[in-house]
Amino acid sequence: MINYAGIAEELCTFENAKVILQSIPYDGTSTWGKGADGGFEAFLDASENMELYDIETQTEVYKQGVHITKPIRESDSPTSMFNAVYDGTKELMESGKFLTFFGGEHSISIGVIKAFYEKHENLTVLQLDAHADLRPTYMGSPYNHACALYDASVNTNLIQVGIRSMDVSEEEHMDRSKVYFAEDIYGQDAWMDASIAQMTDDVYLTIDLDAFDPGIMPATGTPEPGGLDWNTTIRYLRKVFEQKNVVGFDIVELAPIDGLHAPQFLVAKLYYKLLSYKFLNHGK
Repeated sequence: MINYAGIAEELCTFENAKVILQSIPYDGTSTWGKGADGGFEAFLDASENMELYDIETQTEVYKQGVHITKPIRESDSPTSMFNAVYDGTKELMESGKFLTFFGGEHSISIGVIKAFYEKHENLTVLQLDAHADLRPTYMGSPYNHACALYDASVNTNLIQVGIRSMDVSEEEHMDRSKVYFAEDIYGQDAWMDASIAQMTDDVYLTIDLDAFDPGIMPATGTPEPGGLDWNTTIRYLRKVFEQKNVVGFDIVELAPIDGLHAPQFLVAKLYYKLLSYKFLNHGK
């Protein structure tokens, strides 16, 4: 395994790094576009070709250290994958480091989020996504990608941003007062502070990359028109990190397209931005 962003070995050891990067290359329940199991390698390649000075925060967050831990490759069934991720996350939590996760499809978040809400009482889960993902079960399993946030909707303070696709059956599981549909927030700013005001102190962030408009993020299994743009999204996320304690995050659903490098470069910059925001305000 190469070092994150090509940084020096001493910054990548488990002992020295303040950040853990856990890859979960699972793509077992996706029902249309495949390829999210190859997203992590594309992300790492882009990260190695990225400038490491963040102009916005005037920081070099890589100096905090990022340790890439052994990937979770369980794929026998959605249930076995959930159990492996849940158990693995609980184990990582004992390290006291800042935990970050990279999919794979969005079902990987179910086990991660469960481990986090069991540790952090009154946790907010902030979901950036094109899809509601609120089905209790789908295709015979509660651990399907279409169910990614159902458990969080029951056990956490779930706030959903960028939603623009859902099944009518998901209405009964949705709190519309905490859903910021893409069509309602386009070109607006008030939703940012309104959503942050609904958050508890501790926030777990889950980002499905199809939250972004396919014009800038086509490399996902189910791209939906009318998505978020880059500058609005990072401005919002910086506000979240400034005002709340983000306890961890995941990024999911990067399905690389041969010959097209821009999507994974966006993801590399996004991951680095999130670390820059975290350590600018809470990690020094």
